[in-house]
Order: sequence, then structure tokens, then C-alpha cells
Amino acid sequence: MYVLGIETSCDETAVAIFHSNKGLVHHLLYSQIDMHSEYGGVVPELASRDHIRKLIPLVKQLLQESGLVNADLGGIAYTAGPGLMGALLVGAATARSMAWALQIPAVAVHHMEGHLLAPMLEDKPPQFPFLALLISGGHTLLVHVNGIGQYKLLGESLDDAVGEAFDKTAKMLGLGYPGGPKLSALAELGTEKIRFPRPMTDRPGLDFSFSGLKTFAMNTINASPKTEQDKADIAASFQAAIADTLSIKCRRALRQTGLNRLVVAGGVSANTQIRAALTLMAAGENADIFFPRAQFCTDNGAMIAYAGCQRLIAGQIIEGQAITARPRWPMMELSAID
Repeated sequence: MYVLGIETSCDETAVAIFHSNKGLVHHLLYSQIDMHSEYGGVVPELASRDHIRKLIPLVKQLLQESGLVNADLGGIAYTAGPGLMGALLVGAATARSMAWALQIPAVAVHHMEGHLLAPMLEDKPPQFPFLALLISGGHTLLVHVNGIGQYKLLGESLDDAVGEAFDKTAKMLGLGYPGGPKLSALAELGTEKIRFPRPMTDRPGLDFSFSGLKTFAMNTINASPKTEQDKADIAASFQAAIADTLSIKCRRALRQTGLNRLVVAGGVSANTQIRAALTLMAAGENADIFFPRAQFCTDNGAMIAYAGCQRLIAGQIIEGQAITARPRWPMMELSAID
């Protein structure tokens, strides 16, 4: 069965086709970064309008380059949340309309479940059960995963997510949008000369808090005029604190659960220093670690097509005619696939 995946949760229009036996067939992505960079961040209304302009042409291009036609599709999966309401509705309305017209099933996919399952697209996917660290612009989650839809939340951020902390600190350093990748690039030019706190690592538990790191960075930046090298050192020190904090929490979670597999996914999982720190930690715990390839760390259609395909095979289709989107949607509410 060929499944079309549609992702429009924020500022990237992404589509993909996944086959239940052949695997990933093709994927395409259109990024809105250039448009939003003028405003220093994502403008929801502009994002929605751009999805409207780009989505249908991108689907047509995807089918053409895959050597397929509409009639070859056996189902359509789309991101129904969480995300920007207007952006989500563009994908939802398009997916449901196509499914009705083609008389094929549609399935709503949780954006973070898509990220969680992205490593399944690799040649050596992880086996269940595993520990998952999901780190993105809006989420920081530690999850015990027994299977698709079988999730137990172990820890989450009590304030800013990792990606938010990166973006806000980058803005304070005058780096512009998108902040996270620019801060990481600047950190490569610096050294860890400032000892940032490792928040909530000196107490039991698996929750996170990153707002204090942002405040520490702001106070450090405002203390005196900074040269470009000083800024690079601040970026390197901030990033090191993030990497250490995530490593400490993941080590604690591996030991508490007895799991020996760690999946790290979401946009921030593309960060090279975080990958290196977590890989080193996992080796010390005799645990296997899995990352999606860089192009599947950020928002993409392939992860939605894969997740949707698994749920379609399990018979989890949308009934009725309502078109719904959920800007807030706890992942623990998802139904399990036996």
C-alpha cells in the first residue's frame, strides 16, 4: 500500500510516499525560512498562506517524480497536531479532501509520534522497547516506548523546551532566525569558558527546566560589552550545558527503566554536540543509541507517511466527515497498535 504523508504543522511544507513493503519511495520539502527570517520568527498567518500555495503543487511533483498517479495511493496520512492551528488545517483539509475524492482512508498523525518513529526509516531501526528523548522547538520529552502508541511519559520540560531555549538565547546574541542552528554554528568557534548551570540535575526526577539557562545567558551577555569571540564562547558554554543536562537525564532514565536502547529525535537531535554527548553517555551505559538522519530530524513528510502507514495497516482510520486539527495534543492520549 502506498501512503501519502503530509506535514504542515509549522513553517515547512513536506510530503512523502511510503510503501508498506518497499519502504520510503520519495519525499519533498519546501522550507519557509527565507520568508520568516525577515520577521525574526514564524508568522502563523503567513505560514498558513504559504502552505496553501505550495502544498498541492508539491504533492503533484511528488507523484510525478515517484512515477505514481492518484489512483495508486492506498491511504493518506497528515499531521493533525500539535502545531499552528491555521497551518494544520491546510494539511488536514487537503488530506481529507483528497481521501474523499479518491475513496481511500485517511489517518490523523501526531507530530511528535512522527518524530519518535523517524529512526524506523533507517537501515538499522531500533527494536521495541526503548527510551525516547524527543527534543524540538516546542517539546522536550523522555518517553518509555513499548510499541507504537504504547507510551509512558517519564519526564518533560516544566518551562521552555530545548529548542525554545536555543532560539531565545540566539536572539539575545543577535543571531537572527532560525536561532538554534545559528547558535550551534557559532558555538563551533568558541570554547566552554563559562560554567553554565545544569538545571535540575542535582535532584531526583526526570523533568527538565531550561528557562534558567536562558536567564543565565541573558545576565552573562548583559554584564559587559562582548566581542565576537566572547559571543562564541557564550554559545559554546550554553550548548555544553544543554548537552550535559540531556545526557545526565537520559543516563538516569536508562538506569531507572533498565532499557538498553535510546532513540533521540526531533529538530534539536541534529545538533552535533548533543549527538556526541549522548553517544558517549550511551556507550558508557552499554546502550545502543539511534538517531534519524539529519534530513529527518526536522519536520518532514517521511515520518508522517511512515507513522500513518502503521496506523492504517492497523485499521485506525478516520470516521465521519469532520476536518479537525489539534494545536495541543498530548501524545500519551494516542491509542496503541497491538
